[in-house]
Amino acid sequence: MEFFDRFLDILFPPKCPFCGRVLDHPGVCPACEEDLPWTVGAEALRTGPGGLRCAAPLWYEGLARDGILRFKFSGASGAARPLGALIAQCAAEQFSGAFDTVTWVPVSRQRLRKRGYDQAQLLAQAACRAWDTRPVALLEKTVDNPAQSGLQEAAARRANVLGAYTASPAAAGKHILLIDDICTTGATLVECIRTLQEAGAADVICAALALTRAKTEHAAERDGGYPQEK
Repeated sequence: MEFFDRFLDILFPPKCPFCGRVLDHPGVCPACEEDLPWTVGAEALRTGPGGLRCAAPLWYEGLARDGILRFKFSGASGAARPLGALIAQCAAEQFSGAFDTVTWVPVSRQRLRKRGYDQAQLLAQAACRAWDTRPVALLEKTVDNPAQSGLQEAAARRANVLGAYTASPAAAGKHILLIDDICTTGATLVECIRTLQEAGAADVICAALALTRAKTEHAAERDGGYPQEK
């Protein structure tokens, strides 16, 4: 695997996922590392109703937002490797020893065909490289619901994802790390947590690449809504 990775790095030189600068190894360039809006200390862990516990290394703004949008919507799937490594480091710091299984929040089949890849799956696969393991598909999105970004109120976002996922019986008894790209209101993650727990999961904790800063619903509407989600 290490030889294959080096071969791919020669054919497709790694680039910083935020500015596109060519690097000699996968990662984030020094300039972006300095300028990124990192979460610090306790703010890297968001908790909320429905058992939400989500760790993330970045705030969804500025340079981080631009890089995530390119990764998610502009075909920059190669950025998954360094981005997943950021999630892995943050999850290890916040949840070391608390999970035995890694899974992800899937997109619907319709969106997968349109986009060509599932960004959360790629992030989960990249994060698992750091732990020498592989993620397990425990969730399926069976409803191609409207994008969360079109909904301003938290209640509407919760209702939009209600019943949208089914969980594998393999979730039973597992302590699960659930990976997604962005945590906004947490509605999607909470619904996935509920679905996995109904399938018998012992515990579900979450990790994302970025968190949005808390804002009122009025401020979200004024600023053009929440970021694109599943």
